[in-house]
Amino acid sequence: MKALTLTAPSQFTYGDVPEPDLAPHEVLVAVKACGICGSDIHGMDGSSGRRIPPIIMGHEASGVVAKVGRDVSDWEPGARVAFDSMIFCGECESCRTGHTNLCPERRVIGVSCPDYRRHGAFAEYVAIPRHLLVPLPEGLSFEEAAFGEPVGVALHAVNLVKPAPGDTAVVVGAGLIGLLVIQALKRAGCSRVLAVDLDEKRLELARELGADHGIKASEPDLLARVRDWAGEDGADLAMEVVGITPTIQLAVRSVRKGGKVGAVGNLKPVVDFPLQEVVTREITVYGSCASSGEYTEALEAVARGEIRVTPLISAKAPIADGQTWFDKLHRGGDLLKVILHP
Repeated sequence: MKALTLTAPSQFTYGDVPEPDLAPHEVLVAVKACGICGSDIHGMDGSSGRRIPPIIMGHEASGVVAKVGRDVSDWEPGARVAFDSMIFCGECESCRTGHTNLCPERRVIGVSCPDYRRHGAFAEYVAIPRHLLVPLPEGLSFEEAAFGEPVGVALHAVNLVKPAPGDTAVVVGAGLIGLLVIQALKRAGCSRVLAVDLDEKRLELARELGADHGIKASEPDLLARVRDWAGEDGADLAMEVVGITPTIQLAVRSVRKGGKVGAVGNLKPVVDFPLQEVVTREITVYGSCASSGEYTEALEAVARGEIRVTPLISAKAPIADGQTWFDKLHRGGDLLKVILHP
């Protein structure tokens, strides 16, 4: 089969590779669409230690069942599917209590690190454990279905924070996940949502997708402007979707006493955290990692139009051109989601 393989830091090769071996409990999926994730961009140069070459990356994907392992009886060739990107055991305490994202045996598709290597979906075929598959709702395109993973991340974060109907919310960071979080907050019943970002175009898109207002992060007296919008002591909740010191501090200082902060971004492993403000104002901080059972909800929300993903697609291209698009994304700019097709 053909695949796009990371063969050295920031270097890809497109060409023939062996078709995946199929374990008895696995399903071979013919990939129809696969999105380039921000973690792929951060990992391709070797800095994260999570994309050690050689590795076929890609975990935001959808396709058609091509073949099933001998122990699989509930899936048949031809089924249209997407799949969770995180492999979990299903038997540990975390899995039994619904926290599959915290499984100690978790493995991520398209990732190679010192502990394991699991080839992903920038290829014609990918092998997936049968319990990770999710059927596509009627009418959902393969490109839309490839957003199941990032939409699931947004829904998981919002589900953790549990907005009450009528809550006000601040979203710090209007990148791809931030734009999905904005929509998830409105879907959950928030009456007003404020987006904060450095990029005016991202703020325009945030407003198009449901944000009630947008403020540039470079504005003087940023916190005062956020507080003016939120009213009284601050917003009911804030979602931090970047992961650096200024943005986590802004998120904490944007909420009222007794408010809530969802920590989604993790660009930096360590930040200067405003501990005293969290303690003295009794702010609850929720760390949110990936998703945990929201994949079906994510696909259904997209299929029903409750979360719009088509405006987030910046480009569609063949996997053979992957090197070009990875380079463009690595340089930054206006691109949000690039979808690659085998």
